[in-house]
Formats: sequence, C-alpha cells, structure tokens
Amino acid sequence: MTGSGTAREGTVAEVFWVFLRLGLTSFGGPVAHLAYFREAFVERRRWMTDAAYADLVALCQFLPGPGSSQVGMVIGLRRAGVGGLLAAWFAFTMPSAILLVAFAYGVAASGDVSGAGWLHGVKAAAVAVVAQAVIQMARTLTPDLKRIVIAAVGAAVLLVVASPVAQVGVIVLGGLIGWLWLRAERPETVRDLARVSHRSGIAALTVFTVLLVALPVLVALTDDPALRLTDIFYRTGALVFGGGHVVLPLLETQTVQAGLLDADTFLAGYGAAQAVPGPLFTFSAYLGASMESGPNGVLGASIALVAVFLPAGLLVVGVLPFWDRLRQAPSARRVVMGVNAAVVGILAAALYDPVITQGIISPGTLAIAVAVFVSQWWSRVSVWVAVIAAAAAGQLFL
Repeated sequence: MTGSGTAREGTVAEVFWVFLRLGLTSFGGPVAHLAYFREAFVERRRWMTDAAYADLVALCQFLPGPGSSQVGMVIGLRRAGVGGLLAAWFAFTMPSAILLVAFAYGVAASGDVSGAGWLHGVKAAAVAVVAQAVIQMARTLTPDLKRIVIAAVGAAVLLVVASPVAQVGVIVLGGLIGWLWLRAERPETVRDLARVSHRSGIAALTVFTVLLVALPVLVALTDDPALRLTDIFYRTGALVFGGGHVVLPLLETQTVQAGLLDADTFLAGYGAAQAVPGPLFTFSAYLGASMESGPNGVLGASIALVAVFLPAGLLVVGVLPFWDRLRQAPSARRVVMGVNAAVVGILAAALYDPVITQGIISPGTLAIAVAVFVSQWWSRVSVWVAVIAAAAAGQLFL
C-alpha cells in the first residue's frame, strides 16, 4: 500500500511532528479531535479537501474503535504510506499514554484533578472548537433542505437516546434515507482517502478476525497473564462502538469487576484521562500499568496500549479499498451523502452533550468559550495557543 496517488505526498518525519503537536494539545475528547484535525489538515495545511475529510469521518464512524485515532491513521497513511500511519498513531497517542503511566506510578499522591480551574478552561475551549467545526461542516455537508432534515433528525434522536447503538443507528438511517430520498451528485474525481490494495485489505481483515477468535482460545488453554491482558484490551478495541468515553465503562467491567484492579485506582485514572490531551483510549495504558498482578508497569501499559489500538488500524486498512470502490456507484454516493448529513447531526448532538453540558458550567467558562470562538472565527490564532490561553484563564479565574 502507498499514500494517496502514485507517489507519497510527504514524509514520515513530517507526519510525526504534526501529529506530535496535536497529541500534546488536543484536549476535549474525540469530537474535539475531529475539529482539531480539520483545522490542521483541511484549513491550515490543505492536505485534503473538506469533502474528502468528511468521507473519512463517515468511514471511521462506521467502524468500532477510537474514531479520531482512525481518522489520524488514514491521514498519515495518505501522506506517507504505512510509515505515516504508524507515525501518526505513535505521535498522537504517546504524550497522553506517557502522562497516564506516570500518573499510575504516583496515583496516591496526585489527588483529584476534576475540579482544577485549568481543566475547566480547556473544556470551555473545546466548546468553541467543536462549535466552529459543526458550523463549517454543516455548510459543506448539508447545503440543501433534505440534508438539513437528515442532520436535524439525527441530532434529535441522539439527544433523546444517547447510546452507541443509537449513534450507529443514526448513521445507518442517514445512509438509508440518502439512498431512497437524495439525488446523487454528479460524480467527481474519486477522492482516494489512501491507496490500499485489495490484497492488503483482505489480509488486514483476516488478521483482525483471527486475533479476535484465537486470543480467548489461547487464554483458556494457557492461562497466560500477558495473553489475558492482550485479549481484554484487543476485544475492547475491536467491539466498542462510539469510542471515547464509551470505552471506559466497558474497561471497568473487564478490569474492576474481573478482580484485576480496585475501583478507587480505576476512578483516579478516569479523572486523569479526562485531563490529558490525545485519545481517551490511552486510558488503557494507565490500566495496564496499574494491574494488581503481572504484567503491569511499563510492560503492562505497552501491551494494553498496543492491543486496544491494533483493531482500529487493522479495520481501517481492511475496509479502505472497498470503501473507495463503493463510493463511485451512484447509489453508494447517495448513501454517503446521507451518512455525511447524519454525521453533522451526530456532531451537533455531541456539541450539546457532552461538550457544552460539561464545558459550560459557569459564567466564567461561558466567557472563555466565547473568547476562544471569536479568536478562531475572526483570526488565525492557532488552536493550541487558544487552548493554552484558556487553560491559563481557567486556572486564574475559575
């Protein structure tokens, strides 16, 4: 497999440094990450068009696992091949993973960060970033009344029934309505998200399936602690839809209720995971490091981290070649149009809950959110600068 087109468009080092900055500054959870990615790769660097980015988000919404990380993986793959995919994942993931492993070693003395002023500031900043992304994506993806209706219905459903199953249902419903109701746009130049051969795609899907089936069997046969840890986190990454916060209760079942970790340790890490940048799936590194029986520490963290993200990489590589071909058919294009409109509804619902409900908790947080929105809408202040300023304001005034 290669990057987009006949030659790679960039270098692995370039991908690494861009994603490292995002990994250090992307607060706010998966919805905010999509907004940060759009600002970084569509608006600022123009590595892809808004339409291609929307297609990519729609693809990753269909798949289980950490959606924002999968979007980043494909952007890295598109830019610099397989090395770019690995660089994007490593650079975006490692900052928060390292912070959480360090926190695991000092959890007893770290205290509760949930009430920290700087954390309220960055949550307020996320409100502004996500609001801007919803507005910009709505302009592109819901340009007519029919698609506005699809987005509005999707948002309404998710505000009433907030669950991962409902989110998947909204995406499926959006695609169905698009197929039946929308008129296919005239086919454009195919927007290759990234070139992946059918052979590579089938191989990735085969590895994904074999691991999902074989790991529990091997654990039952050997009772090996390392295999057990791998199975827990691989199965979590392979089967959880919705990503982000959705993974946390599932991991609680797999670790605390299984007797591998005490509840207080889990809850302390839960608070810390929301205070660091990057994907929430790096909470797995904290849990791996904190296991009461081996492997734990850095080894346990490494096993858990790789195992929970591996299904995401295999799935996105496996599905990409088939996604590109389906998109060219008129019926598939109508489905994608409907799905893209539904994605706007999903983002709009998420903007309200949890982004606004958790980010705007006082007049002070509202003021910070408005200030960040103005700085992003009417100027070219970098997102990470705005986030740091919001954190400082929160620490000083909240």
